[in-house]
Amino acid sequence: MAKSDFKFSWPFRVRYSEVDGQRIVFNSHYLTYYDTAITEYFRVLPYDYMGQVERTGEDYHTVRTLVEYQQPIRFDEDIEVHVRTSRIGRTSLTFLLEIHPKGQDDQRATGEVIWVNANQATEKSAALPEELVEKIAAFEGKAVRT
Repeated sequence: MAKSDFKFSWPFRVRYSEVDGQRIVFNSHYLTYYDTAITEYFRVLPYDYMGQVERTGEDYHTVRTLVEYQQPIRFDEDIEVHVRTSRIGRTSLTFLLEIHPKGQDDQRATGEVIWVNANQATEKSAALPEELVEKIAAFEGKAVRT
């Protein structure tokens, strides 16, 4: 995808604690970058994620993560994690993610994260809140519901 396909990104500066002995970001931190960027994406919608959890007793379970590493990300590098919702199902959200150096087009990594909304008492899937579906559609500016 092109960076222009994303309406949201979140900046990071790679900290020493996130790199391995070669000063390259250790693989598990990519998912932390993705998770943080998704949280900030919800914040700009704006969507009260924790309020929804408290009101409904429902929360999201991560059911799939994918990270594809294209180029190393190094210590002290400024990066941007781009997020978009690519699919909205009845109970699930699919996020596409890309990591780029700040202000540059070359990709360092791409990814996908799928969440399923679930009733926390029964651990059964539950329909997505319509408020969230509407906010994502308005933000993304196109239909993503399937």
